[in-house]
Amino acid sequence: MSPNLTSTGTGVVVSADVAIIGGGLGGVAAALAVVRAGGRAVLTEEFAWLGGQLTSQGVPPDEHAWIEQFGATASYRALREGIRQYYRDHYPLTETARATDRLNPGAGLVSKLCHEPRVAASVIDAMLAPYRSNGRLVVLQPFAPVSSEHDAGTVRSVTVADGDGNTVTIHAPYILDATETGALLPLTGTEYVTGAEASTEFDEPSAPPVADPGNVQAITWCFAFDHADGDNTIDKPADYEFWRDYQPDFWGDRLLSFTAPDPRSLVPVTRTMVVNPDLVDGRDSDQSLSGGDSDLWMFRRIAARSNFVPGSYDSDIVMANWPMLDYLEASVLDNPDAAQHFEAARQLSLSYFYWLQTEAPRPDGGTGWPGLRLRGDVLGTADGLAQAPYIRESRRIKAVTTVTERDISVAASADPGPATFAKSVGVGMYRIDLHPSTGGDNYIDVECRPFEIPLGALLPRSTTNLIAASKNIGTTHITNGAYRLHPVEWNVGESAGELAMFCLREGTTPHAVEESDELTARFQTRLQTSGIEIHWPVIAGY
Repeated sequence: MSPNLTSTGTGVVVSADVAIIGGGLGGVAAALAVVRAGGRAVLTEEFAWLGGQLTSQGVPPDEHAWIEQFGATASYRALREGIRQYYRDHYPLTETARATDRLNPGAGLVSKLCHEPRVAASVIDAMLAPYRSNGRLVVLQPFAPVSSEHDAGTVRSVTVADGDGNTVTIHAPYILDATETGALLPLTGTEYVTGAEASTEFDEPSAPPVADPGNVQAITWCFAFDHADGDNTIDKPADYEFWRDYQPDFWGDRLLSFTAPDPRSLVPVTRTMVVNPDLVDGRDSDQSLSGGDSDLWMFRRIAARSNFVPGSYDSDIVMANWPMLDYLEASVLDNPDAAQHFEAARQLSLSYFYWLQTEAPRPDGGTGWPGLRLRGDVLGTADGLAQAPYIRESRRIKAVTTVTERDISVAASADPGPATFAKSVGVGMYRIDLHPSTGGDNYIDVECRPFEIPLGALLPRSTTNLIAASKNIGTTHITNGAYRLHPVEWNVGESAGELAMFCLREGTTPHAVEESDELTARFQTRLQTSGIEIHWPVIAGY
C-alpha cells in the first residue's frame, strides 16, 4: 500500500505509483486524485507550506463570478468550504458572520473568499492527513528537484534535495510536474517554451510580431501587514533609493506611488489606501460590487475586523499583492542570475512597505503610516514577506494541444459562449489577464470565454510518462493569463493525477488515451464520477 523507501550510500530511494514534484495547488490536487483512486504517491515541496500560490505565495484565490454555483471540481469546493468551516470552528466570528453561508473572512474585493494563507495550509494538511497516516502518501519537505534519469522520452527517476544536501531519488511509472516554474522540464529533457510566442506562430492578435523567450509576466513578492499603535518603521532597505526613483515608461508615476495603469484602459490611475475602513458589505464583497483594486487596503484584505467579535482584532490584516510590487527587471526562468532577481523582487516589496511607512501621502494630508506593521506570523516567516514569490508564468510544455487566443478570446473567436474541446478534462474562467512583463509590455487584458481544459494540453509531444500538472500546460504566453489561476491549476493537477491512475489501471499511456476517442470517453466518465466538471452549463436567456 505504501510507497517503498530504502536507504543507500548516496541517499534515500523511494518508489511509488505516481511521483508529484511540486506541492502547489496542482500538486496537492494531483496527490488527492491518486490516493483517492487507491494509488501510492510521493509529493515533494520546497517550501514549508503546501498550497503554492494560495499559501506560501500569499495570494487569496482569484476566481470567476460563478464559483459558488459551478465551474470548479468537487474537491476544490471542499477546500473552499473547509476554509470557511475552519473560521467557524476556530475564530471568534460575530454571529452574523458565522451564519453567513458565503463567509468572506477578509471581505476583500478581489475574491468571494479572502482569508489568511495559514488557514488554507491547515485545511490542505487536513485533506491529506488520512492518506499520510495510512501510508499511501509520502510528503517530502523541503525538497526541490535537482536532476533526473531519462532516455528515449521516458523519465526513469527524479532526484530531489533539501537545503542540507540530503537527497531522495524517486522512481514511479508516472511523473507529474507540478512545480511553480516547470522546473522538471529542463531536467527531464522535455521540450518546452518560455515567454512570448510570435503572433505568426498561432495567429494570436495580442502576441508580439517577434518571439521573446525572456518576456514573461512579472513575479511579485507579497507581504502581509496591519496597523498598530507606535512606530513600527522597518530598517531602510538597502536598495530603497533605486526603487524610489524607478519609473516604467507607461506607469504614469514612480513605482513607489499609489499610481498604476488600469488593466483594461491602460490609463494610469491613482489608487487610495484608507487604513481600517468600515466593512463595505456584511455579506459579500467582491469586484462585481466595487472598483476592485481602487482601494489597496480593501483589495486583498484577508481579515476584516468587523467580521470578528469586537475587541478580537485591533486592525484588519491586508495582503499586499499590488501592481506596484510587480518585478519588471528580468525573467527568472532559465536565468543564471535568478537568485539575484528573486532578492531584488524582495527588495522592491520591502522598499514599497518602507515608503508606505515614511513617504506615502495620507488622505488627511500627512505623510506615511509609521504604525503599519509587517505580519510575518501570518505568512510563516520572520521578515513579513511571503515564503515564496508569486509566480504567474511558468515554463510551458510543447504540448499535443496548445490553447491559443483564437480559442478563448471573445473578440478573436467572435463567440461569447464557452470555448469547448472534444477531449476536455476540466473547466475554468478568467479574463486573459497578463500583468506588465519583463519585456516592457503594459497589461494585456482581453475578454475571455468560459473555457475547457483539453487533455492534450497536459501532454508533452515527446516525453511519454511526464504529465503537466500546474501552470506548465500547453498554453501560450497570452492564454497562460487565463489558465494560471487557482481553480484552474487545481483542476489541471487533479485531472493529471486521475490520468496517471487511469493509465495504470487500464495498462495504457496518456498519449494513447488522447489518441483514442473510446479511451478518452471512458476517462472523461471517470473524471465526472470523481466530481470534475468537464463542460460548462449551457444557459440561454436571462
